[in-house]
Amino acid sequence: MTKVAAVPEDVGTAGALRAIAHHLTAKDILVVSGDLVSDVPPGAVAAAHRRHDAVVTTMLCSAPVGGPAESGSSSAKDKIKKPRRYNIIGLDHSKQFLLHIATGAEVEKDILIQKNILRAVGQMEIRSDLMDAHMYAFKRSVLQEVLNEKDRFQSLKQDVLPYLVRSQLRSEVLLNGVPQAEENGNDKVSSQNNQAMVSQILINASMPSFHEPYALGHHDSSTLRRTHKCCAYIASNSKYCARLNSIQAFSDINRDVIGEANHLSGYSFSAHNNIIHPSAQLGSKTTVGPHCMLGEGSQMGDKCSVKRSVIGRHCRIGSNVKVVNSVIMNHVTVGDGCSIQGSVICSNVQLQERVVLKDCQVGAGFVVTAGCEYKGESLARKEK
Repeated sequence: MTKVAAVPEDVGTAGALRAIAHHLTAKDILVVSGDLVSDVPPGAVAAAHRRHDAVVTTMLCSAPVGGPAESGSSSAKDKIKKPRRYNIIGLDHSKQFLLHIATGAEVEKDILIQKNILRAVGQMEIRSDLMDAHMYAFKRSVLQEVLNEKDRFQSLKQDVLPYLVRSQLRSEVLLNGVPQAEENGNDKVSSQNNQAMVSQILINASMPSFHEPYALGHHDSSTLRRTHKCCAYIASNSKYCARLNSIQAFSDINRDVIGEANHLSGYSFSAHNNIIHPSAQLGSKTTVGPHCMLGEGSQMGDKCSVKRSVIGRHCRIGSNVKVVNSVIMNHVTVGDGCSIQGSVICSNVQLQERVVLKDCQVGAGFVVTAGCEYKGESLARKEK
């Protein structure tokens, strides 16, 4: 049975999970961001997570050429001026274990790698071409423990995941089953123990119960160390994986879905390699080119041209209109003689006659008056 829970908007992903913690009962839970567009089976991530008995497994995929956007509110100008941020990810030689992750603003600083990691694993592969897809499999008990103990953590990506990755190398000592702080004043011994722990984690990766406590010494079985593993599932390059977290990403994904990733559309393409809903109406001498979509109930006037664009449901397009590399959402009215290029037009927008838009974003319900020309602008109604 599906349940929907509402939480305050500003609590973040970690805060949202805290709010519904009493609903989580399974041994492992899968957290998927609502802006992920992918054909990677979630079951593949879950299977890898259970195979390694990890505390967290994150899905990674190839980053877009321009890098993953961090903001969903960038304007047409911002997306050109602001450099996109990458993830810095450290993996073991098998590319199954997550040893280091730096995201967002951290990437713009010097990256610090713990020496004990390098000593323990021998080598680490540093990648900047992978994107955190925001699909995570967690061991529920560990996640809830972290959320309870770290009440300031608000983000799974920024707080919880880096903490789990760091703490897999600093796991606490258990004396007769009771956690003990490692404050014996001997940093060298502590470092050597950490190295031994990481090495043993990787060597015994195939053992499903290795996250459980194990003896540090052969002669003192009462001294144990609790360990855990953080894993990565790297999606195949043949799979589609993108995050719809910005206007630019929205435009790119729409083009992908009517192009090379058309299997995600759920529609069958015509002999002309486009999708025109049977209820859509085309005027005389109007052409809809390849890699285009025209939605249910939409109407187009005479002598229109549509290239590499998506037009939604119940739109009214006048005559002599050109639409190129654009996305027009639902219930949009476009007057005669308009030209739309490289733009995103949200629902219920009205473009009056002879409007020219290039590389623009038009917010829902906005009215563009006749004869106006805009380039690289974001147009939206003022909030009352």
